[in-house]
Amino acid sequence: MKKTAIITAMSEEAEHIIKLYWLINTKKLENIIIYENESIVLALAWIWKIQASIATTYLFVNYDISRLINIWIAWSLVWDDANIWDVFIVNKISQHDMYLPFEWEHLDYAKKEIFLDNKLDIDNLEFDFNVFNNSYCLTWDQFIDDNEKVLELKLLYNAQVIEMESFAIASVAREFNQLNKCIFIKSISDWADNEAKDAHMWNLDFAMQNSIKVLNKIINL
Repeated sequence: MKKTAIITAMSEEAEHIIKLYWLINTKKLENIIIYENESIVLALAWIWKIQASIATTYLFVNYDISRLINIWIAWSLVWDDANIWDVFIVNKISQHDMYLPFEWEHLDYAKKEIFLDNKLDIDNLEFDFNVFNNSYCLTWDQFIDDNEKVLELKLLYNAQVIEMESFAIASVAREFNQLNKCIFIKSISDWADNEAKDAHMWNLDFAMQNSIKVLNKIINL
């Protein structure tokens, strides 16, 4: 039976989904935990690109997946154009901290953007917060809590959000020729500024609840 696969990074994120869909723990690797019911499988991968890659690979190898949804908290790069807890549906992802001083085409898999075509029709869905479709997400290996770094990224990229795992998930999906099944839902927890460490935790629960509202409507489309 085909299943909707969901990947999250933190237990605070996963708990809401587990309760909503009555998921039960069916498998535990060294760190990654699998929860599922008859139609949904969730991988609690924890933070970092490598964890996300392992979890995504496990899901593709062990399940017949109808779609793969990454639902995660992210940092905003558009201070004036979105609010905390707004949600972004991503269709373009870059690993922006990847550096190799060569312009060889065979390195494009790591250096170039990954584009998604999930054909989501969400324009007629109603929410009490903003949902932005066709958004651009940057991925790198650091927690951002630096005003100057955010301003630098704003100048270099026209991206809306930044986080630590999406490029890895999309890369694995590309290797399995499954990019067309991927949906990335990102809700804003903070502005990635000097207050980000505290704001991230204060806003995590509310941001996740908004992401799950979008998730639930997408699942039921």
